[in-house]
Amino acid sequence: MTVYFIGAGPGDPELITVKGQRLIRTCPVILYAGSLVPPAVLEGHSAERVVNTAELNLDEIVALLAQAHAEGKDVARVHSGDPSLYGAIGEQIRHLRDLGIAYEIIPGVTATSACAAILGCELTLPDISQTLILTRYASRTRMPEGESLAELAQHRATLAIHLGVGQLANIVAELLPYYGADCPIAVIHRASWPDQDQVTGTLGDILPKAEAKGFRRTALILVGRVLGAEGFADSSLYSAEHAHLYRP
Repeated sequence: MTVYFIGAGPGDPELITVKGQRLIRTCPVILYAGSLVPPAVLEGHSAERVVNTAELNLDEIVALLAQAHAEGKDVARVHSGDPSLYGAIGEQIRHLRDLGIAYEIIPGVTATSACAAILGCELTLPDISQTLILTRYASRTRMPEGESLAELAQHRATLAIHLGVGQLANIVAELLPYYGADCPIAVIHRASWPDQDQVTGTLGDILPKAEAKGFRRTALILVGRVLGAEGFADSSLYSAEHAHLYRP
């Protein structure tokens, strides 16, 4: 059997890969992170066992995976977004390796991608930013040396900050010296869910706007000059003066 770590996408049940959807519909066992994965993602399944793991600890989850292994039944282990980003699959994989259980990771649409789509923007623009940093704000999980927000901000790249909306005031304070008060920022709540919401502004005025929305969790913060940028150069990709393999 195989444990398939499936990225269910940011929330919209149509934002899942064909492969991920096929496995959900065919695996006899489904373990899904119910706090972030909507039940609609599981529609059409034929599993004999479906478990919401939101209330389970790591040992309990591993025990279910080991049980499925003993029974020779494939498992669809469904996570939100892309499981390789803040999916907490690393510790599960470590146990699976110790137990000799095969696994495979099925990528998913990230919350960052969904937020860019909602804002109708590109996160990498010529002359503006060619680098995107996905990070989180330090809380219970400490940041490794060299990865504090202030240190990352020195690059002035586009930032996608996970798990930080509750610390928005601290985030703004750390970014202001590097990005400036006029730098655009967006806070997107439950991207691609039916109740998605957002607020945009600048580092100088976002705090009262976000406070009025009352976002407390399940929100992603995007910061950078690419948001709403107009004065950037065209890329060379479609330039008539640029020759390449397919356009001599």
